[in-house]
Amino acid sequence: MSRSVEVDCAIAGGGPAGVMLGYLLARAGVRALVLEKHADFLRDFRGDTIHPSTLEVMAELGLLDELLRLPHQEVQEITGVVEGQEVVVADFRHLPTRCGFVAFMPQWDFLNFMVEHGRRYRGFGLEMEAEVTGLIVEGGVVRGLRAHTPAGSLEVRAALTVGADGRTSTVRAEAGLPVRDLGANIDVLWMRLPRHDSDPQRPLGHFRRGRVLVMLNRGDYWQCGFVIAKGGRAELERGGIAAFRAELERIAPFLAGRADVLADWSTVRTLEVAVDRLTRWSRPGLLCIGDSAHAMSPIGGVGINLAIQDAVATARLLARPLRAGELSSRHLVRVQQRREPAARWTQMLQVAIQQRILGRVLEGAGPLAMPLPLRLLRWFPVLRRLPARVLGLGFRPEHVEDLEQVETLKPAPWIPG
Repeated sequence: MSRSVEVDCAIAGGGPAGVMLGYLLARAGVRALVLEKHADFLRDFRGDTIHPSTLEVMAELGLLDELLRLPHQEVQEITGVVEGQEVVVADFRHLPTRCGFVAFMPQWDFLNFMVEHGRRYRGFGLEMEAEVTGLIVEGGVVRGLRAHTPAGSLEVRAALTVGADGRTSTVRAEAGLPVRDLGANIDVLWMRLPRHDSDPQRPLGHFRRGRVLVMLNRGDYWQCGFVIAKGGRAELERGGIAAFRAELERIAPFLAGRADVLADWSTVRTLEVAVDRLTRWSRPGLLCIGDSAHAMSPIGGVGINLAIQDAVATARLLARPLRAGELSSRHLVRVQQRREPAARWTQMLQVAIQQRILGRVLEGAGPLAMPLPLRLLRWFPVLRRLPARVLGLGFRPEHVEDLEQVETLKPAPWIPG
């Protein structure tokens, strides 16, 4: 069987950028359909940090108090441990926002929350298990997309098609948009380890010569990221899982006896880090945002927040022309003009950290001296506000105050899912 629907905006990808954009457009009276290829949002080791800039957006939408009633951890400081010496890297308490903290919340909870609120608007649609397979192009203009679903093929015709389907975006590949690879010299091995009440509360970054271990407090477990040189997993596997478990406990001694939960290498997942961006985010009828437009390194955990800022800016710039049927290519170009500088500055900083800090740590041997910037953060606590501002707000935070809101209505009959 095949189906066909017509909307104002078809959005490929049910991640933070796609769901937030669908919600904001529907809130502004635009018919938006989000297509997500999976049956649910329950996937581990994705970005689970909600930074102050995003919490500020949620406050502006009137959703913050309800969001924070969901299970989460609030982190006011980010801490690093260099050869056993602890240093506070960022202090979010002084940011000019309602929330002086980063909220750690499972991304599936956040996405389900946004979908629940999106469905209160007539224009919001979500189609799960809809894998985008191609674009509808007529006369050089993208007129929508095609997707495969369990019920058969789905054709979605739209005035605007948005690629929010991540770093391996089908949309940007099908659109033939040029990509600039900025390079990444690291990968990250993700795993879960048990957490005890007596453990530290704050996220920790352990730095030892040749080793970097990031630990995120997820309540009853640690979400751990073991940073390795690009393509270095095979060498670790040759040493055996027992040696890897011992290495984790050596880096963070309070984990002694807990790494045994890693029975074999199947319990350790690899994130292949990529840092790239499109040189052109759009073509007639199509726009890419989030990781589809600029794949971010996991450094700082800022990817989800940049994606949401992209969604906010896109809704602010495009809702009115979409609703009026007046969307043009110049509107799409404005989105890139507004959001690209923040993405470029963030990626430049991430690449510098990869090459000048993480790369040198991973390559070295012998004791690791605390770098001068970290020593300055220990000596002068006020300096911790600068990295907090970069991590917590980014280079160009977006706001939603000038987005119009339409009357809340039940979903229209055409809405799938």
